[in-house]
Order: sequence, then C-alpha cells, then structure tokens
Amino acid sequence: MSDNPKHSRASRMHKAPRCGAKTRKGTPCKSPAMPNGRCRMHGGKTPIKHGLYTKAANAKRKAIAALIKQSREMVGGL
Repeated sequence: MSDNPKHSRASRMHKAPRCGAKTRKGTPCKSPAMPNGRCRMHGGKTPIKHGLYTKAANAKRKAIAALIKQSREMVGGL
C-alpha cells in the first residue's frame, strides 16, 4: 500500500462492523453500521429535521383549510 490517506480510510471502512439487517432479498445488509448497530438505510438517525408535522404547523394548515372552505362558501353563495 502507498502513503495515500484514501487507502487507509478505505481499509478502515472494510473493517467496520456491518449492519446485518435483512434486505428484501433475505440476505444480511453489508453496509457499514453506525453506532446504533444499523446502517443509515436500516435505522440510522435522520439528519434532517423539517418540522412539517409539528403542532404549530398542523394548526396553521387547519386554519388555512378553514379559510379556504369559508371563502368557497361565500363565493358559491353569490
């Protein structure tokens, strides 16, 4: 091997513990595991927190839906 850092990094990745979750095919997953023991596809922590389903966001959507319904009733009544 050379002194190239990419080679040593690749070597460490090959030695990393594997996920082991069953794939659709029924074989064990061969991806490197995260600290929780599973890979990013089989139970790793999600890095994105979008807040789409928070109580505040749900309340805003309900309020907007109520306004739309009310405006449709007003326009339809003309």
